[in-house]
Amino acid sequence: MNNAESFAELPVAPKPPLRRFHQARWDEPIIFELSAPGRRGVAVPEPGAPLVELPGSVRRAAPPKLPELAQLHVLRHYLRLSQENLGVDLNIDVGQGTCTMKYSPKVNDRFAAAVAEVHPLQHDDTVQGVLEIYWRLERMLAEISGMSRVSLQPGSGSAAIYANIAMIRAYHAARGEGHRDQVITTMFSHPSNAACAKTAGYEVVTLMPDADGLPDIEALRAAVGPRTAALMITNPEDTGIFNPRIREFVDLVHEAGGLACYDQANANGILGITRARDAGFDLCHFNLHKTFSTPHACGGPAAGACGVSEDLAPFLPGPVVAFDGESYRLETPPASIGKVRPFLGVTPNIVRAYAWIMALGAEGLRQVAETAVLNNNYLMHKVLQIPGASAPWDRRRVEQVRYSWQELSEETGVHSEEIGVRAADFGVHYWTSHHPYVVPEPFTLEPTESYSKEDLDEYAAILAHVADEARRDPEFVKGAPYNQTVHKIDMTPLDDPKEWAPTWRAYVRKHLS
Repeated sequence: MNNAESFAELPVAPKPPLRRFHQARWDEPIIFELSAPGRRGVAVPEPGAPLVELPGSVRRAAPPKLPELAQLHVLRHYLRLSQENLGVDLNIDVGQGTCTMKYSPKVNDRFAAAVAEVHPLQHDDTVQGVLEIYWRLERMLAEISGMSRVSLQPGSGSAAIYANIAMIRAYHAARGEGHRDQVITTMFSHPSNAACAKTAGYEVVTLMPDADGLPDIEALRAAVGPRTAALMITNPEDTGIFNPRIREFVDLVHEAGGLACYDQANANGILGITRARDAGFDLCHFNLHKTFSTPHACGGPAAGACGVSEDLAPFLPGPVVAFDGESYRLETPPASIGKVRPFLGVTPNIVRAYAWIMALGAEGLRQVAETAVLNNNYLMHKVLQIPGASAPWDRRRVEQVRYSWQELSEETGVHSEEIGVRAADFGVHYWTSHHPYVVPEPFTLEPTESYSKEDLDEYAAILAHVADEARRDPEFVKGAPYNQTVHKIDMTPLDDPKEWAPTWRAYVRKHLS
């Protein structure tokens, strides 16, 4: 029985009409190009006290060349740029698979703003409320994961993965087993696991999927040994498949003397249902900017959380918050790996995550997971009705699916990236997948609990329409986008570091001089 047949009993909703869409296009210059000498947006007051005289070695030879604009011009500039973007507040953002895009309640932004002026070097006595939020959130995440202790110090998911790798290394070194120099991961785990392990100096062993789409357990048996430091695994993986034998994987690694680390960035479909420690894991991490609803905000600021068992608690990155029954204070664990970012953590996002969990409660968190799983499998049912779309491996999925346009591409010559670009003409988008494309012509969708049945019907209708266009007029689809601000670019310079311009001044120097 294939995936489409397994959903045959579900009712088929009427096809919604495609709404008209055309993105605003402003031809907006870079803010430096808008600058004019002498324009001011704010009158900076004179200092109320004498300024500290800085030594000449740290003083600028000349004032910074900042853009000079009036307030109105700054406002116009950023409003125009905002109209040229898509995002969760504007469109059906289920296409950013693995990123768990969801609605972030706007009231949480007000809570976050309340701590905007807290200085990271304030004395503990003056920030007791903030420290209490950290302390409570650490314990909430410990309960959600089953772990003993949590650190909120990492500034992102990848930083949390690196912190876990550093703790793994410190743990083995403390036991006189620094010879363990291999980390095992899987093809469909987040690439940051392999990247962080490699950056930390480990040899990386990658397990490929078996015929069922699961990491090959026989390959794991062959890989573990006296050199094994850890297993770094995402579950469910980026295919959306949950590994029902995950405890066997953990036990195999433990038998070899290694540690098991759970990448729980994809935790949205398992909240309140299964926990990392219950499967035997020693470490885990969460992306608060995914599962726990703090905004992605165009790539930042993010926030990570590391959870560990009692044996690894002494190695946590610090500081962490301690409570003596009367007051909160910062302390550093005795064998801490040290800081993985400046100061304490990304406080505004810590506050947002805390508010989101408090608003939902334990039952609400489980309902989030159940709704996300329902939405995902309903959208899967809709997508698999589109001729040319498929989902490798005949299995139910958890919170996302990595689909394939291979059949459509072979018939029409239109590739997945081109279908995604054409979909942007209807105000939506999708992510293909990270390389290598083990799933051919991939596209990865992750509908969270935020989206309604009507949203999912509309998104599937857009994909069906573009797939039909690909059959009728492949060159038209390949020529997209037509209603967007974006355009096709020459990808060749991306492979040439001499062409890279990470700043406006570098762009002027390299390409406009």
